[in-house]
Amino acid sequence: MTSDDRTPQRATLGTWPTPLEPMPRLAGALGLNPDDLSVKRDDLTGLGGGGNKIRKLEWICGAALADGATTLVTSGAPQSNHARLTAAAGARLGLDVVLVLAGSPGSSASGNLALNGLFGATVVWAGDVGGEALRSAAEQVAEQLRHRGAVPALIPFGGSSVLGARGYVECGRELLAQAPDLATVVVAVGSGGTMAGLVDVLGPARVLGVHCGAVGDPARTVSELASGLSGTHCAPEALRLRLDQVGDGYGALTERVMAAMTLAAHTEGIVLDPVYTGRAMAGLIAATEAGDIVPGQRTILLHSGGLPGLFGHPATLARAEAALTAGGLVRPRGPVGRE
Repeated sequence: MTSDDRTPQRATLGTWPTPLEPMPRLAGALGLNPDDLSVKRDDLTGLGGGGNKIRKLEWICGAALADGATTLVTSGAPQSNHARLTAAAGARLGLDVVLVLAGSPGSSASGNLALNGLFGATVVWAGDVGGEALRSAAEQVAEQLRHRGAVPALIPFGGSSVLGARGYVECGRELLAQAPDLATVVVAVGSGGTMAGLVDVLGPARVLGVHCGAVGDPARTVSELASGLSGTHCAPEALRLRLDQVGDGYGALTERVMAAMTLAAHTEGIVLDPVYTGRAMAGLIAATEAGDIVPGQRTILLHSGGLPGLFGHPATLARAEAALTAGGLVRPRGPVGRE
């Protein structure tokens, strides 16, 4: 019997509910009505710099504690928000943490990597690998820990399992209480659990996912997780997904994303990151341009966090710092986000 097969326990890691804040100036810049657009501040979940992974880790770490785990092991990219928050969760719960990250040590250990060290995590570099090879490397590390007498809990990439996605079932219920008239929630899609949990509560028609390039087949990934939550098949083709914001790849900054980050910062003082929330905002802009999001309907941008990762993204920092000597980035005045 696995942890997913029994009534799960939940660790207390975050502060709930997270706020829902209006964004009238941003709405106006997009041609929406002032009351049409809000942001769900899941960047303010509290622990370790905040972010959406805390909701997932409450369930996953609860199961790990119930199984007698002494060490959390997970994997991710070098600037993984999930890895950073796993390190913070381990510190809060008194568990050791080993992070198996793709790549190798570089010249900079800024952003999330610096926080990993501050939280006391151990980093194992897996080399230039991804997908199955990275998962295998994490499994090997867990096996080594067992031989040393530790009790490791192996957490999946991004914390996205059926168990972890329960966190976003809870978020979906929060949203219904805060905004029962919501028409669309826009969310970045990385490892898929956040969108899957929202779909379970709100249905696929009210959740617009924006693919960030973290997985090869986001529709299948979200479909499998959502189906596992509900116990009934969620067809991939039923999902609302935008695939047009990946650009040159997962970690690459695009002009549309930079424009989206700039617009949110200029109009509302909201800071987005270039990998996830910046892409979600760019997808929201593209959806308004395409008529998929229209005036008079309640739209919510789910802010899934990621601020520390911005400080580990040199291309974005260079663009933002260049704006200081240029007198600020140009404020969009007309239609926004067009290249």
